[in-house]
Amino acid sequence: MSNQMLLLTRACEDLEKERQDREEEKVRYLGEKLPPLQLSGMSLEELQNLCKELHGKIDIVDEERYDCESKVGKHNKDIHELKLKVQDLGGKFKKPALRKVRVSADEMMRALLGSKHKGSMDLRANLKSVKKEDVKQDKVLTTEVGDWRKNVEAMSGMEGRKKMFDTGGGAQ
Repeated sequence: MSNQMLLLTRACEDLEKERQDREEEKVRYLGEKLPPLQLSGMSLEELQNLCKELHGKIDIVDEERYDCESKVGKHNKDIHELKLKVQDLGGKFKKPALRKVRVSADEMMRALLGSKHKGSMDLRANLKSVKKEDVKQDKVLTTEVGDWRKNVEAMSGMEGRKKMFDTGGGAQ
């Protein structure tokens, strides 16, 4: 908590210093641009000329201010339009049509793993091996069940289709 308090007090001090610096800069700038007026001892005609001169300067400053404001408004509008374009482009990106590419398992592993890929990968070694004894037992089971109603539950789902495929037609 004390670190946060120190940071907050430091930030407040910095903000106050910046405000004072801006105020001093404003006073200095105005002192350079606007010298103090010497109105005492001036005739009416000289005062009127001074007023006309000051009005001319005010008009010039107002024109510059208007130009700056319009430029800022235009730039803000452009920024907003560009942001919208970026959002639109992000949502409307078309994916390119993909081509079929024949790649062996070794090439795929080499592309994915790079130099970490060791040797060739034999996919057949990873397949489940079926023992001939299991196939013979399945045939015995299917021949024992002669009634089709008893065999429906055994042949339902993917396991049943697999049994039918393995036994060469099942109970049919």
